[in-house]
Amino acid sequence: MNSLLRLALGALMAVGLINATQAPAAQKLNVLFIAVDDMNNDLHCYGHPLVSSPNIDRLAGMGVKFERAYCQFPLCSPSRTSLMTGLRPDVTKTFNLQYHFRIGLPNVVTIPQMFMKNGYYAARVGKIYHYGNPGDIGTAGLDDPASWNHTVNPAGRDKTALEPDIINYTPKRGLGSAMCFLADKTGTPEEHTDGKVATEIIKLLDEHHDKPFFIACGFYKPHTPYVSPAKFFDLYPMDKIKVAVGPEEHLKDVPKAALTSTTPWPWFGVTEPQAREVKQGYYAAISFVDSQIGRVLAAVDRLKLWDNTVVVFWSDHGYHLGEHGLWMKQSLFENSARVPFVIVAPGAKGNGKASPRTVEFVDIYPTLADLAGLTPPDNLGGKSLKPLLADPKAKWDKPAFTQVWRGSFAGHSVRTERYRYTEWDGGKQGTQLYDYDTDPQEFHNLANDPKHAGTVAELKALVQKNWANEYHPGTEDKKAAKAEKKKKKNAE
Repeated sequence: MNSLLRLALGALMAVGLINATQAPAAQKLNVLFIAVDDMNNDLHCYGHPLVSSPNIDRLAGMGVKFERAYCQFPLCSPSRTSLMTGLRPDVTKTFNLQYHFRIGLPNVVTIPQMFMKNGYYAARVGKIYHYGNPGDIGTAGLDDPASWNHTVNPAGRDKTALEPDIINYTPKRGLGSAMCFLADKTGTPEEHTDGKVATEIIKLLDEHHDKPFFIACGFYKPHTPYVSPAKFFDLYPMDKIKVAVGPEEHLKDVPKAALTSTTPWPWFGVTEPQAREVKQGYYAAISFVDSQIGRVLAAVDRLKLWDNTVVVFWSDHGYHLGEHGLWMKQSLFENSARVPFVIVAPGAKGNGKASPRTVEFVDIYPTLADLAGLTPPDNLGGKSLKPLLADPKAKWDKPAFTQVWRGSFAGHSVRTERYRYTEWDGGKQGTQLYDYDTDPQEFHNLANDPKHAGTVAELKALVQKNWANEYHPGTEDKKAAKAEKKKKKNAE
């Protein structure tokens, strides 16, 4: 009996020992979400010979760099809203800088909300949603308080002390949409708004690196006004700056609606030498914000977070610097719709490689859910990019859709690996077709060429199918309201 008891006790002790020494559950993946504003693909890692972007280049070398990535709407709030909700603009109904998506979709679950619901700490520093103009919802314009446990809205000397000194070649336009710049000769990078963003992000990483987090790092540059410390202007001698000035002969076959995102050249009366100065300021702003990204990455190094943190780098849309006679954004040309986009996922087999596949911002939400093992809403507009993180050249036949509005009508565009097809007002205001295998600069509109009628028909069908199959906003809210009504009735 004693021997049996000893055996039983030994067995219990063994079980206890086994339980005590079992490996802990798999560690949750953190997310560091790095956004920049109005940055196009003029980066060294995307092949630009002049622009200095060593820290973004480092990210591109560590993760998967997407060569053909596209936003859903080349304007701040519509693009950011679509990305953060995983829904296309025709679903969110966000087409401008005034409307808040929760007016029509009060119960939508954003990316950070999904993480918060699964025990993550979610914080934002700087600009993730748009909050340039005050809105009805949120404490900072069009921010979304439901998305965050904590927010910080920095303002540096570029937004305060330096504004009176900014050189503005378009004085009738506000600084947020002007061709303006300033080389700050006395302030330090840390005193500028993006320097403060980096400082606050580093604090959050120090404080919360030991628990699952979704931390969004929202930089403001290179958005106009192009204000940066002078040393970043010094990287770009004026004799190296060239500007594509004026509409060229190729624009005679381009629909008028395609060329009204800004006043065509000369932009608001700006001369060619002035435009070169402004472009120098834009490139200086890219290099400045790159340096602040470097500070954040140094904190990731110091805290040894690379093994359990997904880092996502993105710009809300592209940017024209003279191409097609345009400046800034809101066109459906490649310069405006295409974005720099990198994902560094721990252990991904594709890290260090570039993907030539066509991807879009609505793919980010399902991708992060997939990587973190979380369940996203079932109505998202995109598809997980996890297969491309494993094999950047894997088979992928999903196109990218981008749209803009021109007053009373929309422009809808579809991008495949070879072509872009665009139609304005369902084709009533014109169409465009470009073949990037033969015409990467979009000089030849093939939409009316009989030889390409088959391609036009195929891509037109894609455009129509995409918007015809859109999720109808408010559906989940109606269901929730109906369920609540039924619940109250049963209670009575």
